[in-house]
Amino acid sequence: YWKLADGSGAEERLTTSEFSPGASSASPDGQTLAFENRSGSNQDIWILPFQGERKPRPFFQTPFSESSPRFSSDGRWLAYSSNESGQSEIYVQPFPGPGGKVLISTDGGTEPIWSRNGRELFYRNGEKMMVLDIQTQPALKAGAPRMLFERRSFVPGTRQYDAAPDGQGFLMTKASESAETALTQINVVLNWFEELQRRVPISSR
Repeated sequence: YWKLADGSGAEERLTTSEFSPGASSASPDGQTLAFENRSGSNQDIWILPFQGERKPRPFFQTPFSESSPRFSSDGRWLAYSSNESGQSEIYVQPFPGPGGKVLISTDGGTEPIWSRNGRELFYRNGEKMMVLDIQTQPALKAGAPRMLFERRSFVPGTRQYDAAPDGQGFLMTKASESAETALTQINVVLNWFEELQRRVPISSR
């Protein structure tokens, strides 16, 4: 769906599919939407143009799972995660093409996000927030990933954080303290059936 950001007007459904759509990213010019299309345990990346017929089409359709597509700030590249190597890694692909994908991460990665100026790419590796310097013009050139910080309270799942427009911080979903401590104690009730009979006696017939 989409809707005007000021809250006016009605929402409009953009896609109708037998699959379950997931995380998405709009191109900077507002002309294209990249989104996950989930079928069973597999995920592919699809493209939906906002002009013309507005018919979704697959951008990646492989035996592997691709997820979390994100357009670069200039709209010429699409970052995403894929498990084709056996674990989830970050790749960057020219958009709309031609050109092959480039492996960006080195030891696993999910949820890529570009900085607003397009010179950095952030991603998550488990509880670690990673960053690398990246250049998209005249050709793609990526530096070595480095860890920014590590946080145990990261909430798993897609699109749980975003980078501030000025590049000086993040907004992210944090697990609540109650959620972190909810499973630290287990209570065991002995003779529970006798207790049940005492509380709810069964009358004899």
